[in-house]
Amino acid sequence: MLPPMTRRTALKTLTTGAVVAGASLSLPSTVSAAEPALKGRIRQSVCRWCFAKTPLDELTAASKAMGLLAIDLITPPDFEAIKKAGLTVSLVSNPVVDGPGGVKVGGITKAWNRIEYHDALVRAYEDYLKQTADAGFTQLICFSGNRDGMADEQGLENCAIGLKRILPTAERLGVTLVMELLNSKVNHKDYMCDRSNWGVELSKRLGSERFKLLYDIYHMQIMEGDVIATIKAHHSHFSHYHTAGVPGRAEIGDNQELYYPAIMRAIADTGFKGFVAQEFIPKAADPLASLRDAVRICDV
Repeated sequence: MLPPMTRRTALKTLTTGAVVAGASLSLPSTVSAAEPALKGRIRQSVCRWCFAKTPLDELTAASKAMGLLAIDLITPPDFEAIKKAGLTVSLVSNPVVDGPGGVKVGGITKAWNRIEYHDALVRAYEDYLKQTADAGFTQLICFSGNRDGMADEQGLENCAIGLKRILPTAERLGVTLVMELLNSKVNHKDYMCDRSNWGVELSKRLGSERFKLLYDIYHMQIMEGDVIATIKAHHSHFSHYHTAGVPGRAEIGDNQELYYPAIMRAIADTGFKGFVAQEFIPKAADPLASLRDAVRICDV
């Protein structure tokens, strides 16, 4: 069993600027070059941070053999490696920069719900929007930040003020800003954008096709349940989805409470053309075998 991992700790272990090996690269033993083709109703990708111990060239080769089209949560130094592998980046990771007093802003805990962070965030996101567009990718993640005593209504107002400053650039470049819905019960205590209704209200206030939500199925099952009903009601505000098993954030098999084939069918039935990214933390001895199983489960 792998040791506990979070997105933040995994990202610290990743190296940047990875070089993809040439045509002679052999596939992992658990991945066959003759994998049967996927049905394609759900376009799938995989989050890099969950497979931080797998070299990037190995992950891209295995992903492509499984029928995945993209890698999720990639920063600009690794853009070329993903493109050389014949894949795309389904969601570009967020910039983290120095804000007032040297505090790091742009991550999950300190972001757009604080007016005092906006100037630093605007500069960082303007740069990342350009790099994303120049690479030919179309989505860039963002976060609300933690409440830290702030009322939710004030957070909505502040996020809207800040994001409106960069939406013209996003619209001009054709890049969608995607705010992630995360649970504040287990993994991200005090995070503000922790309910679908809050995120949807922000989306409505911004009123731009270049702002959407990342509906993380794992996180929203913990916070509110009603996954399929929420997808049906609010899918026009969702441009990206993440998976993981509940409880535990491990593999999405039959030993946890979410039934992913039904969820995937509900997503496909909305006409969704974006990406569903596998974001579970593999606990089995062979992480790539777990990924292959998850891909098959979600291929409806």
